[in-house]
Amino acid sequence: MDESLRPPLDARNETALERCDRNLAELLQEVRVAQTGVQVLFGFLLTVPFSTQFDQVTATERAVYFVTLLLAGAATMLLIAPTSHHRLLFRCGDKERLVLIANRYAIAGLVAVAATMVGAVLLVSLLVIGSTGASLATAAAAAGCAWCWYLQPLRRRRALYQGSRASLPDAG
Repeated sequence: MDESLRPPLDARNETALERCDRNLAELLQEVRVAQTGVQVLFGFLLTVPFSTQFDQVTATERAVYFVTLLLAGAATMLLIAPTSHHRLLFRCGDKERLVLIANRYAIAGLVAVAATMVGAVLLVSLLVIGSTGASLATAAAAAGCAWCWYLQPLRRRRALYQGSRASLPDAG
């Protein structure tokens, strides 16, 4: 791993394999939480076309629905991928790479979950309050996901990395 990307050292006394085991267990637990939410949303979206008034939605609303459905499917696929990789690579001695790849799938899955949630807010608000309200509600949903899931933790991550570099002795 690139040294500049390493988090600050922590005080755990564990081997590299123990750290990989812990990281994978934590990641799979986090993915379970996200999977449940996206699967409920995906299931809801699958029922929408069978409602009695779906034939009355506009072409734009149908497009929003379909894109949101595809995003929910992508989110589900991406969030299940770490479990599949873990099962298929079980006892292959490739845990460090498994954690790296599973982390990437989880992050991509969370991006798809955020996009699905924003799409669902857009779809429902278009139907309930019209385009102006839908624009505001969708912007609020997108901003909330962006801040809570990405911007705030990335700001903290940058501060931690800068703090760990500042505490290193000068090599010059």
